Amino acid sequence: MLFQDMTDTAQTERATGVSAASPLPIAAQLAEAPVGLLKFAKLAGRNMLEVIPIETTTQTYLKGPLNIHYICDPEIITELLVGAGRRFPKAQFTKDILGSAVGNSMMLSEGEKWKEQRRRYSPLFAARNLPMLCQHFAETGKEIAASLREGPGFVDVAQMAPAATLTNISRVIFSGNEEVSAEQIRVGLRNYFEYISNISLFDVMGLPSWIPRKKWFYSKAPVTDMRALARQVIESRRSESRPIPLDFLDLMIAALEEDFEDIETTVDNLLTFVVAGHETSANAMAWGAYLLALHPDQQAAIQKEISAVSPKEPITFEDLENMPLLRAHTKETLRLYPSAAFFARDAGEDITIKDIKFAKGDALFFPVYSLHRNRELWSDPDAYKPERFLDAPRPAASIFRLGTAHVSALARNTPKPK
Repeated sequence: MLFQDMTDTAQTERATGVSAASPLPIAAQLAEAPVGLLKFAKLAGRNMLEVIPIETTTQTYLKGPLNIHYICDPEIITELLVGAGRRFPKAQFTKDILGSAVGNSMMLSEGEKWKEQRRRYSPLFAARNLPMLCQHFAETGKEIAASLREGPGFVDVAQMAPAATLTNISRVIFSGNEEVSAEQIRVGLRNYFEYISNISLFDVMGLPSWIPRKKWFYSKAPVTDMRALARQVIESRRSESRPIPLDFLDLMIAALEEDFEDIETTVDNLLTFVVAGHETSANAMAWGAYLLALHPDQQAAIQKEISAVSPKEPITFEDLENMPLLRAHTKETLRLYPSAAFFARDAGEDITIKDIKFAKGDALFFPVYSLHRNRELWSDPDAYKPERFLDAPRPAASIFRLGTAHVSALARNTPKPK
């Protein structure tokens, strides 16, 4: 597979002092000057990373404008997410932005309702279910590989990866629906993602929900159509009563047999899994390919490892356990380019942690991107070094979990990684 080099040799050496033999991977452009409220709203509506102060890569705590706190300190994060602040609500602007897409799903619900949904759906991601899901993903991989062989030359991974992810979603959630073709499903999903990605500045600014948004003047068909399709496939699959789950939707249906949930909430959660698993997975695939293109030696080593463990296709879930180089590459990819680069909470009450005071209503921002590149926490944080995850001790406790694919090596009392 060929990729167009994203770094010019001379420019890279002048900017970084690193030779072309080991180029630094590209990094996001963080804010190098103070960002006021209006500029914050404008930038956040385009790219949330652009509002994150660059100081968050050298400091573990930073007080932002107004009531905003940027937090990269592992102990403070642990206390806010699983300690004294564990009941703090998700940020209101997050609810405003995603509410129309995922409703009252596990992604946005709070308190007991969140606990009920988490208890209901967590078993879906248990290790016993992964081998079956990997079979579907392997089929997609074979199709992508065949397509690439048919058209040698440059490959735009930014297009290939989302296409592969949409195929996976279609396979494990919307498969077996004779009334709708796989292509119709993919078109519907693309329209759906395009609609929900249109973020309003008013949402970012926290203005009341009754103030008209530009998005209101667009057709809501992408959302209503996708909800109708989700409802249809859920009801159709329920009527089949499959004795053995064959895909992710079957696992959802089986979970609902044990624990009742109204159909609209089930639709909310189904679409939540679609939203959470689409762009996150696609980005991880694309950045992983980019890093291998920059490091052909690592690419060759991983290819050799895969061939040794699984000389014949398809690769199984059990095979993955015997591929430490591939696993380390995946973790390092997610460290450099985390699938969820940013999330937030609203302080539910006054609280003081490590002499820092957080007042009720303050915005608590967790810039995961900066956390993963913070010089106080990582050695040579901007460099691609998958070996830092080889034979590394498992952290005693994870600071956060952002989906089943997200990996963080930081935890309370975790030593500085190599």
